[in-house]
Amino acid sequence: MPTNVVISGVTGSSPYNVYVCDENVINCTWINQFTSGQIPFTFELPFLYQSSTDFAVKIIDSNGCTVTKLSGTTYLEC
Repeated sequence: MPTNVVISGVTGSSPYNVYVCDENVINCTWINQFTSGQIPFTFELPFLYQSSTDFAVKIIDSNGCTVTKLSGTTYLEC
């Protein structure tokens, strides 16, 4: 059964590129690009991560700032 991920809010400059990564944020899969007007943004978790116990969502804005959310903790790199 597919798992949907919903991005309900994001800061930074649109457009945004969203990735799903392993729990170490080493291996990442590009999902799509979205704009502020498309929030909430929903996507299906890739098959590779369907059975994972943990994964990260990484978002990179148009200025190159990165926000990563892993296990309920948000990390900002800008």
